[in-house]
Amino acid sequence: MHPQRPLAPPLLALALLGLNAAPALAAPDEIQVYTEEMDDPGQFGLELHVNYSAVGKTQPAYPHQTPPNHVLQVTPEFSYGITPNLEAGLYVPFAIAPDGRSYENGLRGRLKYMAPRPDGSPFFWGLNVELGHSSARVSESQTTLEIRPIIGYRDKNWLADINPILDANLSANTSRVPAFEPAVKVSRHLQGETWAGLEYYGSYGPIKHLSQGADQSHYLFGAVDFAYRGYDFNLGIGRGYAAADDKWVIKGIIAFPF
Repeated sequence: MHPQRPLAPPLLALALLGLNAAPALAAPDEIQVYTEEMDDPGQFGLELHVNYSAVGKTQPAYPHQTPPNHVLQVTPEFSYGITPNLEAGLYVPFAIAPDGRSYENGLRGRLKYMAPRPDGSPFFWGLNVELGHSSARVSESQTTLEIRPIIGYRDKNWLADINPILDANLSANTSRVPAFEPAVKVSRHLQGETWAGLEYYGSYGPIKHLSQGADQSHYLFGAVDFAYRGYDFNLGIGRGYAAADDKWVIKGIIAFPF
């Protein structure tokens, strides 16, 4: 996403909706492949993640979870550029249930490092580390740690990027062996600031013993990135396969630093 966009008051108001107690749920609150893009030093940023489970599971996978079917997740992500290579971020996820009630789902912080790139090099790499507390509505383990390597290539026509994520549970009676959850993005430049392509998100189970094929989850999205009136957008429609909680998901990210 591009820096130095003005703040959008209507979207900020949406992010600050009043929150009420409500039943549990489990739709994803962030569907994104991390690239080399970061805030400049001293710059604040805001991305608003909006995901909707159009067709999802209707039965809970564990106690206190509510199925994701027809749940809208809205997650403001605040960020700040510390140095040219280091960025901090804070997620404040909440959700809107099918009955219209809204409620918070925890808090997560992250640090993202991107290695310096030689002038003219199309290759980039970095690492994002995220620690968070989640409501039982969305996670069987309330404390989680995510380690996300970022490895990619971008030239004037193509972007190819992979995040081989390791996600570990740190609380509750769940396995603490990290799970392998890769994310991949391939996009083609069309014109101006518009790119289109595919995004893939998988969950393969614990790295010590990967799940069988039918127990893994896979999502494939058709996605487009573009700029409009100073704001950056990522919009996509995805299909879930195998054990995925959601069979159809609509996602959007709106970026506007301030």
